[in-house]
Amino acid sequence: MQRLQSLYREQVLPTLMKEFGYRNVMEAPRITKIVINIGMGEALDNPKALDFAVQDLATVTGQRPVITRARKSVASFKLRAGRAIGVKVTLRGERMWAFLDRLCNVALPRQRDFRGVSPSAFDGRGNYTLGLREQLIFPEINYDKIDKIRGMEITIVTTAKTDEEARRLLELLGMPFRRK
Repeated sequence: MQRLQSLYREQVLPTLMKEFGYRNVMEAPRITKIVINIGMGEALDNPKALDFAVQDLATVTGQRPVITRARKSVASFKLRAGRAIGVKVTLRGERMWAFLDRLCNVALPRQRDFRGVSPSAFDGRGNYTLGLREQLIFPEINYDKIDKIRGMEITIVTTAKTDEEARRLLELLGMPFRRK
């Protein structure tokens, strides 16, 4: 069992139940999945870039990414339906807990001038989205092997009913939120 998963069961769950007055363990919010997405506009001009993004995401997550395709044609973006425009990975279970642990304790503190992540990036339904500017903050990525610095979007999906419950859950799990 992952370190963060056991922390959730032993400390976070009882704390959340006491703070929000849940009567049942199943009422307490939990993380269901983490979705990591790299949107790639340059994939239209440079199809090789997609291969590098797939490689980077596979290295960081330990899981093979899925290539996302355009649903509609948009003439002003020179985009046709069915063209590859990005890559994504959905993590659940052990890999999800391992990734969250590495994100909070290793990757985020490696960012330059890091003061914490925004506490206001919740969507109103208890899900948190975090944007990263570069993939180099993950120690698994070798600087010499990348073709270009790319950002990624990380969405943490929870079962929380409100943003306040989700914020408290992530806070207790060690997400380094910026102080207001």
